[in-house]
Amino acid sequence: MMRSDLITPSGPQPRRLRFSVDDYYKMIEQGMVEDYERCEIIDGEMIQKMTIGDKHGWVVDLLAQYFVKSLPDTVRVRIQNPLRLSDFDEPEPDIVLADLTKYDGKRHPRATETLLVVEVADTSLRFDRDTKLPLYAEAGIQEVWIVNLANDLVEVHHDPAVGIYQTAGIYRSGETITSNVLPDLMLKVDEILS
Repeated sequence: MMRSDLITPSGPQPRRLRFSVDDYYKMIEQGMVEDYERCEIIDGEMIQKMTIGDKHGWVVDLLAQYFVKSLPDTVRVRIQNPLRLSDFDEPEPDIVLADLTKYDGKRHPRATETLLVVEVADTSLRFDRDTKLPLYAEAGIQEVWIVNLANDLVEVHHDPAVGIYQTAGIYRSGETITSNVLPDLMLKVDEILS
Protein backbone atom coordinates (compact mmCIF):
# COMPACT_ATOMS: atom_id res chain seq x y z
CA MET A 1 0.00 0.00 0.00
CA MET A 2 1.37 3.44 -1.00
CA ARG A 3 1.41 6.29 1.44
CA SER A 4 -0.42 9.28 0.03
CA ASP A 5 2.12 11.75 1.41
CA LEU A 6 4.91 10.12 -0.69
CA ILE A 7 3.19 10.31 -4.04
CA THR A 8 4.86 12.69 -6.46
CA PRO A 9 2.24 14.68 -8.30
CA SER A 10 2.43 14.64 -12.07
CA GLY A 11 2.22 17.72 -14.22
CA PRO A 12 4.42 20.72 -14.78
CA GLN A 13 7.39 21.09 -12.47
CA PRO A 14 9.48 24.16 -11.70
CA ARG A 15 12.41 24.60 -14.04
CA ARG A 16 15.30 26.97 -14.29
CA LEU A 17 14.92 29.55 -17.04
CA ARG A 18 18.08 30.53 -18.88
CA PHE A 19 18.27 33.37 -21.32
CA SER A 20 20.79 33.97 -24.04
CA VAL A 21 23.21 36.86 -24.13
CA ASP A 22 21.21 38.29 -27.05
CA ASP A 23 18.02 38.09 -24.94
CA TYR A 24 19.86 39.91 -22.15
CA TYR A 25 20.75 42.79 -24.49
CA LYS A 26 17.16 42.97 -25.74
CA MET A 27 15.93 43.20 -22.14
CA ILE A 28 18.38 46.05 -21.47
CA GLU A 29 17.20 47.91 -24.61
CA GLN A 30 13.60 47.57 -23.44
CA GLY A 31 14.43 48.87 -19.96
CA MET A 32 13.67 45.56 -18.26
CA VAL A 33 17.05 45.25 -16.53
CA GLU A 34 18.33 47.79 -14.03
CA ASP A 35 21.94 48.08 -12.90
CA TYR A 36 23.11 45.93 -15.82
CA GLU A 37 26.56 47.54 -15.70
CA ARG A 38 27.23 45.51 -12.56
CA CYS A 39 26.28 42.13 -14.05
CA GLU A 40 27.75 39.48 -16.28
CA ILE A 41 26.03 36.52 -17.92
CA ILE A 42 27.16 33.06 -16.81
CA ASP A 43 25.27 29.98 -17.97
CA GLY A 44 22.27 32.09 -18.95
CA GLU A 45 21.98 33.82 -15.56
CA MET A 46 22.70 37.38 -14.54
CA ILE A 47 25.48 37.31 -11.98
CA GLN A 48 26.17 40.45 -9.96
CA LYS A 49 29.84 41.39 -10.12
CA MET A 50 31.78 42.01 -6.94
CA THR A 51 32.67 45.53 -5.87
CA ILE A 52 36.16 46.53 -6.95
CA GLY A 53 38.35 47.36 -3.96
CA ASP A 54 41.36 49.66 -3.95
CA LYS A 55 44.03 46.98 -4.33
CA HIS A 56 42.04 45.15 -7.00
CA GLY A 57 41.62 48.34 -9.04
CA TRP A 58 45.26 49.29 -8.61
CA VAL A 59 46.48 45.88 -9.85
CA VAL A 60 44.15 45.97 -12.88
CA ASP A 61 45.41 49.47 -13.75
CA LEU A 62 49.04 48.42 -13.31
CA LEU A 63 48.63 45.32 -15.50
CA ALA A 64 46.73 47.26 -18.16
CA GLN A 65 49.48 49.86 -18.35
CA TYR A 66 52.16 47.17 -18.54
CA PHE A 67 50.34 45.24 -21.30
CA VAL A 68 49.66 48.36 -23.38
CA LYS A 69 53.33 49.38 -23.21
CA SER A 70 54.79 45.89 -23.71
CA LEU A 71 52.62 44.15 -26.29
CA PRO A 72 52.67 44.61 -30.05
CA ASP A 73 49.96 46.52 -31.91
CA THR A 74 48.43 43.19 -32.95
CA VAL A 75 47.12 42.72 -29.39
CA ARG A 76 44.14 44.70 -28.06
CA VAL A 77 44.10 45.18 -24.28
CA ARG A 78 40.50 45.20 -23.04
CA ILE A 79 39.74 46.18 -19.46
CA GLN A 80 36.65 44.84 -17.63
CA ASN A 81 34.69 44.43 -20.86
CA PRO A 82 32.56 41.50 -22.01
CA LEU A 83 34.03 38.39 -23.61
CA ARG A 84 31.48 36.38 -25.63
CA LEU A 85 32.14 32.69 -24.98
CA SER A 86 28.83 31.16 -26.07
CA ASP A 87 25.17 31.99 -26.58
CA PHE A 88 24.72 31.79 -22.80
CA ASP A 89 28.06 33.03 -21.44
CA GLU A 90 29.49 36.53 -21.53
CA PRO A 91 31.72 37.09 -18.51
CA GLU A 92 33.58 40.35 -17.96
CA PRO A 93 37.18 39.47 -17.07
CA ASP A 94 39.43 42.10 -15.58
CA ILE A 95 41.69 41.96 -18.65
CA VAL A 96 41.38 40.30 -22.05
CA LEU A 97 44.24 40.27 -24.52
CA ALA A 98 42.56 39.94 -27.92
CA ASP A 99 44.35 38.90 -31.10
CA LEU A 100 43.84 41.66 -33.68
CA THR A 101 44.97 39.35 -36.47
CA LYS A 102 41.65 37.54 -35.89
CA TYR A 103 39.52 40.16 -34.12
CA ASP A 104 38.28 43.34 -35.81
CA GLY A 105 37.64 45.21 -32.54
CA LYS A 106 34.08 46.22 -33.50
CA ARG A 107 32.28 43.88 -31.10
CA HIS A 108 33.10 41.84 -28.02
CA PRO A 109 35.80 39.26 -28.80
CA ARG A 110 35.11 35.53 -28.96
CA ALA A 111 37.21 32.75 -27.41
CA THR A 112 39.01 32.00 -30.69
CA GLU A 113 40.07 35.67 -30.87
CA THR A 114 41.42 35.74 -27.32
CA LEU A 115 45.03 35.12 -26.38
CA LEU A 116 44.95 35.51 -22.61
CA VAL A 117 42.50 36.36 -19.82
CA VAL A 118 43.43 37.86 -16.45
CA GLU A 119 41.18 37.75 -13.40
CA VAL A 120 42.27 39.75 -10.36
CA ALA A 121 40.77 38.03 -7.35
CA ASP A 122 40.37 38.91 -3.73
CA THR A 123 36.85 38.22 -2.45
CA SER A 124 35.94 36.71 -5.86
CA LEU A 125 38.68 34.03 -5.74
CA ARG A 126 36.34 31.05 -5.27
CA PHE A 127 34.00 32.20 -8.06
CA ASP A 128 36.90 32.92 -10.41
CA ARG A 129 38.41 29.48 -9.79
CA ASP A 130 35.28 27.32 -9.52
CA THR A 131 33.01 28.99 -12.08
CA LYS A 132 34.93 31.21 -14.48
CA LEU A 133 38.10 29.14 -14.91
CA PRO A 134 36.22 26.01 -16.15
CA LEU A 135 34.15 28.28 -18.39
CA TYR A 136 37.31 29.66 -19.98
CA ALA A 137 38.77 26.16 -20.35
CA GLU A 138 35.58 24.85 -21.97
CA ALA A 139 35.67 27.76 -24.43
CA GLY A 140 39.30 26.99 -25.28
CA ILE A 141 40.94 30.14 -23.92
CA GLN A 142 44.60 29.17 -24.15
CA GLU A 143 45.87 30.93 -21.02
CA VAL A 144 44.32 32.41 -17.88
CA TRP A 145 46.07 34.25 -15.08
CA ILE A 146 44.43 34.57 -11.68
CA VAL A 147 46.11 37.27 -9.65
CA ASN A 148 45.37 35.89 -6.19
CA LEU A 149 45.49 38.93 -3.91
CA ALA A 150 44.48 36.93 -0.84
CA ASN A 151 47.64 34.82 -1.01
CA ASP A 152 50.00 37.20 -2.86
CA LEU A 153 50.61 34.94 -5.83
CA VAL A 154 49.69 34.53 -9.48
CA GLU A 155 48.17 31.32 -10.83
CA VAL A 156 48.83 30.65 -14.52
CA HIS A 157 46.58 28.10 -16.21
CA HIS A 158 47.07 26.85 -19.77
CA ASP A 159 46.50 23.90 -22.12
CA PRO A 160 42.69 23.61 -21.90
CA ALA A 161 41.10 20.24 -22.64
CA VAL A 162 37.76 18.67 -21.68
CA GLY A 163 36.73 21.71 -19.65
CA ILE A 164 39.83 21.94 -17.44
CA TYR A 165 43.31 23.37 -17.73
CA GLN A 166 45.87 20.60 -17.98
CA THR A 167 48.75 22.73 -16.69
CA ALA A 168 48.89 25.22 -13.85
CA GLY A 169 51.76 27.11 -12.31
CA ILE A 170 52.00 29.15 -9.12
CA TYR A 171 54.25 32.20 -9.13
CA ARG A 172 55.30 34.02 -5.97
CA SER A 173 57.41 37.01 -5.02
CA GLY A 174 60.84 36.89 -6.66
CA GLU A 175 59.62 34.82 -9.62
CA THR A 176 58.91 35.82 -13.22
CA ILE A 177 55.89 34.76 -15.26
CA THR A 178 56.47 33.95 -18.92
CA SER A 179 53.33 33.56 -20.99
CA ASN A 180 52.92 30.41 -23.08
CA VAL A 181 50.84 32.15 -25.74
CA LEU A 182 52.91 35.34 -25.83
CA PRO A 183 56.49 34.13 -25.15
CA ASP A 184 57.87 37.69 -25.21
CA LEU A 185 55.52 38.61 -22.35
CA MET A 186 57.53 38.29 -19.14
CA LEU A 187 56.44 39.92 -15.91
CA LYS A 188 57.89 39.78 -12.41
CA VAL A 189 55.36 38.91 -9.72
CA ASP A 190 56.76 41.71 -7.58
CA GLU A 191 55.79 44.21 -10.30
CA ILE A 192 52.18 43.06 -9.93
CA LEU A 193 51.89 42.57 -6.19
CA SER A 194 54.37 45.05 -4.70
